[in-house]
Amino acid sequence: MLDDPHKRVSLWELATVFLKLGTIAFGGPAAHIALMEQEFVRRRQWLTKQEFLDRLGAANLIPGPSSTEMAIYVGHMKRGWTGLIVAGSCFIIPAAILVCAIAAAYVRFGSLPRVGGVLYAVKPVVISVILQAFWNLARSAVKTVWLGTIGVVSAVLFLLQVNILVILLIAGMLASLPVLFRKVKPGPGVSSAIWLRPLLKPKLVMATSAAAGLAAAPFNLWKLLLLFLKIGSVLFGSGYVLLAFLRSDFVLRLHWLTEKQLLDAVAVGQVTPGPVFTTATFIGYLLGGVPGAIVATVGIFLPGFILVAISGPFIPKIRSSPLAAAILDGIIVASLALMGVVTWQLGRAALVDPFTVIIACVSAVLLFRFKVNAAWLILGAAIVGVVRGSF
Repeated sequence: MLDDPHKRVSLWELATVFLKLGTIAFGGPAAHIALMEQEFVRRRQWLTKQEFLDRLGAANLIPGPSSTEMAIYVGHMKRGWTGLIVAGSCFIIPAAILVCAIAAAYVRFGSLPRVGGVLYAVKPVVISVILQAFWNLARSAVKTVWLGTIGVVSAVLFLLQVNILVILLIAGMLASLPVLFRKVKPGPGVSSAIWLRPLLKPKLVMATSAAAGLAAAPFNLWKLLLLFLKIGSVLFGSGYVLLAFLRSDFVLRLHWLTEKQLLDAVAVGQVTPGPVFTTATFIGYLLGGVPGAIVATVGIFLPGFILVAISGPFIPKIRSSPLAAAILDGIIVASLALMGVVTWQLGRAALVDPFTVIIACVSAVLLFRFKVNAAWLILGAAIVGVVRGSF
C-alpha cells in the first residue's frame, strides 16, 4: 500500500537525503533523476509517479540544471519555501565542496587528479540505475499509443540534433491535438509563468589560444556574479551548451581563462557527483579563490531556485485543464525520450569491455529483482574501481 505522498517530512530528513544524493549522484542529470525516482517515488514514497513526472516536465521547460531543479521541486512540495532552499542547497553543497578541493589541487599542481578507475566501474552501475528509472517512469507516462509515437518522434529529433526546447514544444503541440479535435476548452484560471528562449545547438569548435597575448578584462566578484546569473537564467540543454556559453564569455570576450582551463573546468563538472553546473565553482575558484567559488556557485544556481518557486504552484493547476494536461503529458514523454537517448549514448561510452558489461548486468539484476539501494551499488563499484586501478 502506497504511503500518503503528501505526508510532512522533517527538514533534517530532507537535508540528509539530499546531502547523500549530492555525494553519490554520478553520471549527469539523467542519472540524478533516476536516483531521485528510486529514492522519492519507490523507496520513501514522498511523491506519486505522476507528481514526479509532472515536475520532470516542468524542470525541462525552465532554464537551468534540470536535476537540481527536480531537487528544489521536491523540497518545495514537502516543506514549502524552507524545504526548497534546504533541498536545493544540500544537493549542491557536496559537489561544490569537492570541486573546490579539486580546484585547490589544480591551482597548486597544474593538473587534475586521476579518477579514471573509479569512473570506469561506476559508469556501468549508473547506466543500470537510469534504465530502471526510465522503465518505471515510461510505464506511467506513455498512457496511449499516440503518446508513445510522440516519444519515438522526440527521440529521432534529438538524434538529428534538433534543439531540446523545439522538441519539447513540438511534443506538447502534438499531444494537444486529440484534445483540440474533441473541442475540449481549457479550464478557467490556468496561467503560465514559464519563459522560453530557443537556443540553436552549437557545435563545439575549439580554437587555438585565441586569448593568448590579449589583455584580460579587469576581474571583480560583482562581474563574476552577474555573468553566472545570466548563464543560469537563460541556459537550456547539456554540458556542451554550457561549454559554449562559458567559452564565449570567459575565454573569447573577457580572456579570464585559457582554453585548457575551461576544458579542465568542464571535465571536473562532468566527473564529480552532483550537478554538472558546479563547473562554475571550479572557474570561480580559479579566478577568485574561495570567495570566487561561492559567488560563481550562487550565481549559476540562484535562477533555478527562483524559477521553481514561481512555476511550482502552477503545476497542479495545469493538471486541472484537459488541454494543458495533455500538453504537459507530451512534454513528459519527450523528456523521457531524451533521457532514453542519453542513456543509450552513455551506455556506448560506459560498456567498453566484458568487465563493464558484467558490472552493468549484475547491477541491473540487483536493482530490478532485489530492489537494492542504488547508493550501495555505486559505493561498491567505486571500491571495485579503486582496487582494480591499484593493480
